[in-house]
Amino acid sequence: MSANIVLAINNARVNLRKSERKVADYVLAHPNEVIHMRIVDLAQEARVSEPTVVRFCRAIDCNGFQAFKLELAQYLANNPRVEQFSLNEKDSARDYTFKVFDALLDTLKRVRETIDTDAIERAVGELAKARRVEFYGFGASSAVAIDAQHKFFRLQISSAAYSDPHIQAMSALSLSANDVVVAISQSGRTRALLEAMALAQQAGAHVIGLAPSGTPVAQQCDIPIHIDVEEDSEHYTPLPSRLAHMAVIDILAVGGARTKGLAIDEHLRKLNRDLELLRS
Repeated sequence: MSANIVLAINNARVNLRKSERKVADYVLAHPNEVIHMRIVDLAQEARVSEPTVVRFCRAIDCNGFQAFKLELAQYLANNPRVEQFSLNEKDSARDYTFKVFDALLDTLKRVRETIDTDAIERAVGELAKARRVEFYGFGASSAVAIDAQHKFFRLQISSAAYSDPHIQAMSALSLSANDVVVAISQSGRTRALLEAMALAQQAGAHVIGLAPSGTPVAQQCDIPIHIDVEEDSEHYTPLPSRLAHMAVIDILAVGGARTKGLAIDEHLRKLNRDLELLRS
């Protein structure tokens, strides 16, 4: 059994049957409740049969429901989760300050535990050899795209960031097999982004997707990097998700710099020295 059962569930999810995926989704959303459930309780809450729960356990290499609960309990003991972010009118500045930081730290830790490093390695390989890299994102994701463009042009990789659907479409049509698109989406369901991705793929470009698992963006791209973040968008701006996406962009940039080796290290040192001349 994997040392990280949450990662095992996320990795297995795409190959699960529809009914087994219901169990996976319920477990990921309510892990603390599941460790106290009987098999009949989980089946009822996930709206599946008890044999489906058993098949789910076997699909993630657990020898039965009790073994699965033990693995999950051990994981939760080592990775305590902060309560979901919520505000109330009695919160002081100290209260909501700590709540924001707790939400951010919890999100980053959970994304770190579930990130697919094989997908990271494949993405870094494509980015390092690309003639051009373009970052597409809308709304809050457009800020991530701009941040990504800033990081990658420093690596001497021709790059751009676009948040307008028409510009994305024209950009995608001009790409080739030597180019890479990084599609960034916190919902994974933006129709205009999916259309731009399809145009880029038709032009021969590779598409890396940063999006929640199981979403259209994650399913359509060539290399999916799953970023699953729970948020209450009605009461809180999507800051944890945005920072999680930015952290993954940092990982890709570090991987790209490592792949390029000593030459890029010297370039970055020179760039930093020259920038010092612009500061007062």
